[in-house]
Amino acid sequence: MPPMNQQHIFHELDKTMNALKDSVLLMASLTRQNLERSVNALLNRDIDLARSVIGDDTEVDELEMKIDQIGMDILLRFHPVATDLRLVITSMKMAHNLERISDHAVNIAKRAKKICKSSEAIETTIIEPLYTKAEKLLRDALLAYTDANPELGQGLKPADAALDAEHKQVIAMLSGRLENAGPRAENLLHLIFVARSLERIGDLSVNIGEDSVFLSEARDIRHEHRKSPEAGESQD
Repeated sequence: MPPMNQQHIFHELDKTMNALKDSVLLMASLTRQNLERSVNALLNRDIDLARSVIGDDTEVDELEMKIDQIGMDILLRFHPVATDLRLVITSMKMAHNLERISDHAVNIAKRAKKICKSSEAIETTIIEPLYTKAEKLLRDALLAYTDANPELGQGLKPADAALDAEHKQVIAMLSGRLENAGPRAENLLHLIFVARSLERIGDLSVNIGEDSVFLSEARDIRHEHRKSPEAGESQD
């Protein structure tokens, strides 16, 4: 049996690691909620909901700082190794990506608020397929992290490629309508920025998926596609 002092250290480490994981899970839940509500505010012309998303982003920012603080405390006090060290690193990186996703949700809410104030009709449903793909990417990335599922985390890139292709189609469609849009042009521009935020959320979700692979397998897959030799190139 470990000495009493060592038992106390193990207990404190477990307690602090659990606080770190709980904070990440709460931040992930709030971020998904902010994204969902921001798009609902846009689709349903709900200006109060848009304002609520903008106000609630402060809690996400505070959680990012809390996660960084807990992570640094673990690194300095306990000098973790192996899985514990990877969990601290990926949790801090995940918090950064979640904060950026929430920022994009706020950007969508701000655009929604401006569109809601306009009397000009705008086809907001154009962005629904983009949102569906972006939201699923985020959901799968978070599942890969919480369920320790590296296969799911590694498999997000094809879904992100489909999101990118959808994004290009939406931008082309909206841009094509700008020339003769008249007073609707400003709202079309807002939708273009909404589409851009949804595309970026896909990229950030892929980052989270890659971090889940690092957590489970201690493998950095961020640049693996660049390491494989070109077709017909010598491998010497």
